[in-house]
Amino acid sequence: MAKATKVNPHAGSSFDDYRKEDGIYEEVQARALKRALAEQLDEAMQRGKHSKVNMAQRMATSRSQLDRVLDPGNLSIQLDTLIKAASAVGRTVEIRLKRDIKRQRRRQSSRAGEGQRRIGFSNAPFSSPRYPEFGRTGVEHSA
Repeated sequence: MAKATKVNPHAGSSFDDYRKEDGIYEEVQARALKRALAEQLDEAMQRGKHSKVNMAQRMATSRSQLDRVLDPGNLSIQLDTLIKAASAVGRTVEIRLKRDIKRQRRRQSSRAGEGQRRIGFSNAPFSSPRYPEFGRTGVEHSA
């Protein structure tokens, strides 16, 4: 039998709450996600011994576009470009929207909280009929 987790009534606000109050939460989240994606792509390129020129050719794009994808500070990346980059290193893109459990607990209502973003790469086979040119890539959405 699973033991129920007790919420500490004396716990203060979290650092995320502070960021939300300052209005920077979404930007900080986006920067953290982009940094993680750029690092994962760079690691996959190194493991596969792909140069930037080779990678850009595999993506059918320019090297400057690839540099923008790999730049953790550049938040302007389109999903199709990310999918191409992942495909070029033999990966897929997985995007999920998850319920914000903390927010749901605070509201004490039956409504679901806003989604929490999670982006990562997966080797699991998933094909997209909408983007067959990308091979084994796709986007998964779950609530």
